[in-house]
Amino acid sequence: MDIEQALSALNNPIRRQILEWLKDRSNFPPALPEHEDLDGVCVGYIQEKAGLSQSTISNYMGLLKKAGFVLSERHGQWTFYRRDEMGIQSFCAAFEQELLRK
Repeated sequence: MDIEQALSALNNPIRRQILEWLKDRSNFPPALPEHEDLDGVCVGYIQEKAGLSQSTISNYMGLLKKAGFVLSERHGQWTFYRRDEMGIQSFCAAFEQELLRK
């Protein structure tokens, strides 16, 4: 776990908000019928909810993925993102250990 990289990814209120939104799929419009069986949320829905450009959201999601906070899955032209709960827990444990280390 690269704590500096993770903290850098979290050092933006919109990226933190995206992680919050991804906790509950109902924060986004329903999936298209052909995507109902897929985990995660289409990047277009994330972009729409955040009100930012596609390039900005792609950059944000790349940073969150590289930091270990989200997983992505590509289906045709669509990319779906979901929280990486194990990655988030790993970061929390590593950060806690660093802060409490004597």
